[in-house]
Amino acid sequence: MIRSMTGYGRAEAAGARVALSVECKSVNHRHLDIALKLPRLLGGFELDARRLVQSAVQRGRVEVGVSLAPVEGTTLNPLSVNAAQAREFAEAARRLAGELGLAGEPTVEWVLGQPGVVTREEQVPLSPDEAWPLLEQSLSRALAELVARREAEGLALSQELVALHAVLGSHMDTIAQRAPAAVERRTARLRERIQTLLGETPLDETRIATEIAVWAEKTDISEELARLRSHLEQFSRLLAEGGTVGRTLDFLIQEINREVNTVGSKADDLEISQAVIAAKTTLEKLREQVQNIE
Repeated sequence: MIRSMTGYGRAEAAGARVALSVECKSVNHRHLDIALKLPRLLGGFELDARRLVQSAVQRGRVEVGVSLAPVEGTTLNPLSVNAAQAREFAEAARRLAGELGLAGEPTVEWVLGQPGVVTREEQVPLSPDEAWPLLEQSLSRALAELVARREAEGLALSQELVALHAVLGSHMDTIAQRAPAAVERRTARLRERIQTLLGETPLDETRIATEIAVWAEKTDISEELARLRSHLEQFSRLLAEGGTVGRTLDFLIQEINREVNTVGSKADDLEISQAVIAAKTTLEKLREQVQNIE
């Protein structure tokens, strides 16, 4: 099964005092690009988390966000009051009131509201022993959901690619069927031109046969058609096998496009030229879809 490079996954895990939430999303990218956003408390597990992502995803930009929150009813770190700083604010307020001739004392509410007077450490109660198991559990679940969605979208992409592959194959069949008739038509036209140039002079059949052979060699597309059939068979086989085939399919499309261009430059035939144009249009659609595959 092939996978899309776009997807989303979310999972949560809870310990005795902490709930950990992981959100994963992925978009198209030429290589594997992992962007991790971990809380400071989990920063030491970044390499382990990256390895976990790498084991699940081979291509695309994967953004992972992790957040921590205390379980309901869990007591956070207590508030801390900076009494010295509170005293400075209160004394400064009294001095200013005296200088301005204002009555009244600064209230407790006002003092507590001043910057730095009341603080609480931004730390969730989580020990190192329980940190990684929670992160591994939730990240694994989120990645599993991400992969499942990528596979579901990959199935739809695969069906679209199979349909486009069939269309491209029909264009190749048209070219192959038209090629012999095109050769005969061009041979007859070459004879007519030579006869026109020579006028009443008798034709040298040996010389004409030689010229036709040289011309036929330059315009022969049988090798290109053989390579195209081989590329199309390989493309179909890769789709059936699945896995991480995005780069290989992209390379095959480049090779197919090269052969189609060669056919178009060699073939001096309207129907073949039209089939080449149609094939290039289909190839562009294939290329756009393959860019979404892992």
